[in-house]
Amino acid sequence: MTQPLVFIDGDQGTTGLQIHARLQGRNDLRLLTLPEAERKDRQRRSQAINSADIALLCLPDAAAIEAVGAIDNPQVRVIDASSAHRTTPGWVYGLPELDAQQPERIAQAKRVSNPGCYPTGAIALLRPLIQAGLLPADYPFTVQAISGYSGGGRAAVERHEQHREGKLPTLQLYGLELAHKHVPEIEQHAGLSARPVFLPGYGDYRQGIVLSIAVQLRLLPGKVSAEHLQACLEQHYQGARHVQVMPLHQHGPAAALDPEALNDTNDLRLALFANPEHGQVVLTAVFDNLGKGASGAAVQNLDLMLAALEERGRFGKTG
Repeated sequence: MTQPLVFIDGDQGTTGLQIHARLQGRNDLRLLTLPEAERKDRQRRSQAINSADIALLCLPDAAAIEAVGAIDNPQVRVIDASSAHRTTPGWVYGLPELDAQQPERIAQAKRVSNPGCYPTGAIALLRPLIQAGLLPADYPFTVQAISGYSGGGRAAVERHEQHREGKLPTLQLYGLELAHKHVPEIEQHAGLSARPVFLPGYGDYRQGIVLSIAVQLRLLPGKVSAEHLQACLEQHYQGARHVQVMPLHQHGPAAALDPEALNDTNDLRLALFANPEHGQVVLTAVFDNLGKGASGAAVQNLDLMLAALEERGRFGKTG
């Protein structure tokens, strides 16, 4: 039986290259990419995307919108790794761990928006706690996160790695105008009713993210404790293949968080650090910005779609 055809549009960027590498050697799909001479040919790209069963868009926002607009084959399904459609009505948000029904929504969807790297960690921490009523939707959250420089795309990687002789800072914060494009995504999919402050930065390492959100227990409704927050996350992610909830830490010295600890995986590690004396908690997430924050998540969503196609009998497993 013929395997489904998967088209990667934009396979020369950091996300596209990683998706391509993750799909190499698989015998349950056919992979379509365009040669360099055809990548900017609108007609050829349109033909390619309309011939695909599933298209993975690894493009700048404007190009992703153009690619979707070129689709006239109603059978084509799309996973968009850009930020163009993450808050667009009608698109399914591609975070399978969002709730128990999200994997099936992704599996059946025609249009899926892959989450942003930073929002993946922020939403994974906040949404279950807000839905459970443990954190107010209007709490004044500040999300701080440091990513490897690959988060800036292929041009940033080339620029950084060509100037390693001390000309570039070890750490640089950005988004200081407080208008980063990830904020509406975090606000919408975490279930917030007030805009959070988002402070991202790049470190002098290639990939990996450490993200943190501080919480003052005195500002929470009722008598919410760190144990309540911990139990909620453990329950929400029970059985989740790609999410680890670490034991609550609230006494004695705590180990430092390594942003590179989960590099080259599709895993997300959540941990809470509390100080009962001061009534403060820090929610943290560690993951690979090129893994669970990009290409790993895209392949996870692709696999959900492929399984749904197989169940419908359109395609079958090879031996």
